[in-house]
Amino acid sequence: MKREEAKRKAEELVDRMSIEEMASQLRYDAPEIEHLDIPEYNWWNEGLHGVARAGTATMFPQAIGLGATFDTELLQAVGRCIGTEARAKHNEAARHGDRDIYKGLTLWSPNVNLFRDPRWGRGQETYGEDPELISRLAVAFIRGLQGEKETLLTAACAKHFAVHSGPEALRHHFDAKASLKEMWETYLPAFEAAVCEAKVESVMGAYNRTNGEPCCAHSYLMEEVLRGQWGFEGHFVSDCWAVRDFHENHKVTGTPEESAALAIRRGCDLNCGCTYQRIMAAYKEGLLKAEDLRRAAIRLFTTRYMLGMFEETEYDAIPYEVVDCPEHRALAARAARESMVLLKNDGILPLSKEKFRTIGVIGPNADSRVALMGNYHGTSARYITVLEGIEDLCGDDVRVLYASGCHLFRDRTEDLAREDDRISEAVTVAEHSDVVVLCLGLDETLEGEEGDTGNSYASGDKPDLAFPEPQQRLMDAVFGCGKPVILLVMSGSALDLTVPDKKAAAVMQVWYPGGRGGREVAKVLFGEAEPTGKLPVTFYRDLSGMPEFTDYSMEGRTYRFLKKKPLYPFGYGLTYGKAEVRSFEVQAEDACFTARATLKNTGGRDTEEVFQVYARAEGTPWEVPNPKLVAFARVPLAAEEEKEITLAIPAERLRVVHADGSRELEGDAIRFYGGFGQPDARTQELTGRRSLCCEVKIQ
Repeated sequence: MKREEAKRKAEELVDRMSIEEMASQLRYDAPEIEHLDIPEYNWWNEGLHGVARAGTATMFPQAIGLGATFDTELLQAVGRCIGTEARAKHNEAARHGDRDIYKGLTLWSPNVNLFRDPRWGRGQETYGEDPELISRLAVAFIRGLQGEKETLLTAACAKHFAVHSGPEALRHHFDAKASLKEMWETYLPAFEAAVCEAKVESVMGAYNRTNGEPCCAHSYLMEEVLRGQWGFEGHFVSDCWAVRDFHENHKVTGTPEESAALAIRRGCDLNCGCTYQRIMAAYKEGLLKAEDLRRAAIRLFTTRYMLGMFEETEYDAIPYEVVDCPEHRALAARAARESMVLLKNDGILPLSKEKFRTIGVIGPNADSRVALMGNYHGTSARYITVLEGIEDLCGDDVRVLYASGCHLFRDRTEDLAREDDRISEAVTVAEHSDVVVLCLGLDETLEGEEGDTGNSYASGDKPDLAFPEPQQRLMDAVFGCGKPVILLVMSGSALDLTVPDKKAAAVMQVWYPGGRGGREVAKVLFGEAEPTGKLPVTFYRDLSGMPEFTDYSMEGRTYRFLKKKPLYPFGYGLTYGKAEVRSFEVQAEDACFTARATLKNTGGRDTEEVFQVYARAEGTPWEVPNPKLVAFARVPLAAEEEKEITLAIPAERLRVVHADGSRELEGDAIRFYGGFGQPDARTQELTGRRSLCCEVKIQ
């Protein structure tokens, strides 16, 4: 249904409601209005990397792993899969009269916040640290979730608007300070793309304040930018219990009634929380007008009409059998393979069954289902851990020995045992093996959202980049055995890999790869698939020189503003193949620039590479310090194949941002770089390849 028609129907329906009925519909758990044939509806559902918290669903790699794919076509397919399964599950739940939380068609995903600090526990929910990468992947994912027809498949939600990326422990009373330049250069581009390009149906406000105003009642962000400059027509929802923070923590209001009134007047249509239960009291106090409630209710029912909730749609016929079906499992397997980032390889990978007759698999994440999941996850019909994946692939050809080595973060695995009670077993396994696969890292109990069930650190953030101490001791012991070690890191963020960079034979970042992700890890290890992911975040050597977590200035943060040499740069990742960039040029054509490149696979095996274009305006003081990503494409290359590719680069991606937030294409020229990573010294050092460069004069 077109928005104009949906809005007209919403207006007609809302105008038949009493004030009390309008008020009741602005809560996430909206009750039934029987005389208008409106069933109850719970707006809260999650679909970050699969339909979450509602039973069985296809479980994709965590969002940060999806970010590492640099694959827009994949992200759209993943979104379509999640939307389709959400429809199928909703159809059956409604048929059985189940209208509980996590059963609806409004998915509060994706998280398009920028991962600016590696300590942030929720960074795993994002697509990384670069505005352009986040924007392209978010647009694709949203289009997949919402579908391409007039009736929405599901309604996506871009969150958390805006200037939000930790610390988790402070979010309920924290004021994030950001200049207009930083807002428009870093924190707003992904939201702008979600609204203006993908036509996202919903935007969620953040918990914190930004420059003094709470994000769920922000005059500049919500009224001037979102509704004004961007022309957003969908509905706005608060983060859960964020409106309560107005009076309890931010102290911008004195009562729940004042908080509800402020949020609604500023355009927060839907409340996840309990504060909007005080709407009628606020109305009776004169803090709200009937038109305020009517406007919000119309926006919400416009969305419900666009979802086809009050009529038959083609989506009603989506069968339950699509849930975790073979086609969707295959897509999740592809996503897992594309997400893995090979950081170091001294030639040991891919593994050979003939060369290595005994493989030791060691580590607390080797046989962990939790390490497959990430947060905001559903339930996979089957889990395949890394250990199981290796055992299944090796069969009877290779002996696989296993030891957990240590607990994920406690100093012993058995309460009555001494400290490090599993290390001797790990050393024994290493000594009896030809090669060791060491599986370390984190899981959702060590990094995640503040207050998530089971978080060992209540805030959900990491205190630093270090592996948990028991894992550090295990790592030292295994490296001390003198056997070649392949380190697999399962985490949603950067960890300190300085020691493995020196001592491991290979290092691979596998993130949280999804329910059956262990099978795909094994395929990559043994060369049945290529490691083709690229880092969506910088892996720093340490935190020296980085601003305080609470400092939202970008000085020294992310690859665009980094002054020191990273351990592994944004955009970096090795493959087993040998691709080269043979030629690269950029031409200006009206309001768009066109990049053309010739890529050649000089190796003897098929591969895929992510071609990346970076740019920097010369002769202007407003440009970011380092070249920024402006275009990318995942390119399959058969053995010995040469391929020409063309990438369109809209001029707006090349604009610089002034102090007042205005954006202009300016400078003497734009210098473009084309390659399989950044044009920085560390990437060249790690890959032995230099990006090709060309310059285009600005008219």
